[in-house]
Amino acid sequence: MSNRVPAAPVEALIVVDVQADAVTGDRAVPDAVRLVDRTADLIARARREGALVVHVQNDGEPGAGDEPGTPGWELHHPVEPSPVETVIRKTWDDGFEETSLESLLTGHGVRSLVVCGVMSEMCVQATARTALELGYRVVMPHDAHATHDIPAAPGISDMVPAAAVSRVAEWALGSDLEVVARAADVVFTALPRVPAEG
Repeated sequence: MSNRVPAAPVEALIVVDVQADAVTGDRAVPDAVRLVDRTADLIARARREGALVVHVQNDGEPGAGDEPGTPGWELHHPVEPSPVETVIRKTWDDGFEETSLESLLTGHGVRSLVVCGVMSEMCVQATARTALELGYRVVMPHDAHATHDIPAAPGISDMVPAAAVSRVAEWALGSDLEVVARAADVVFTALPRVPAEG
């Protein structure tokens, strides 16, 4: 895993599952205020530079906090109407699995991207791993993904703090992942090409 500050410019931003259930109320991740601040900054700067912005939205099971159509399912950040900003809905941890994410990136000529959001060791890690396997250059800002503490398990381990879980999630992605300390270290660039309409 490399640490480059600042990272070379990237062409796309993937915001994973920053939905009301994960960042507001009693079920919010511990660092929700920081997370939404950093992801909002990344979105604003990606838009300004003409990078692709993809909001990945999880469709939870019936009764889950992110069940489609419920308040918890709603995206926290507003989506701007634009040819280079979109929402992709998913039902698996991996934002690529059974979605149009890969074809969207390919269609826009993307070769480098940022992954941020929740949960670090689940949907963020799964999406970043597939992006790496597909040959994308992947940057992960350390302060722009988050998760919950892992509860203590008698006879197995004490409680594992959320910050440690997030760091292990980065580490487990291996040497090709580029981790930067701060979302502010990420630099965006315009897409190499935008598909013609129609």
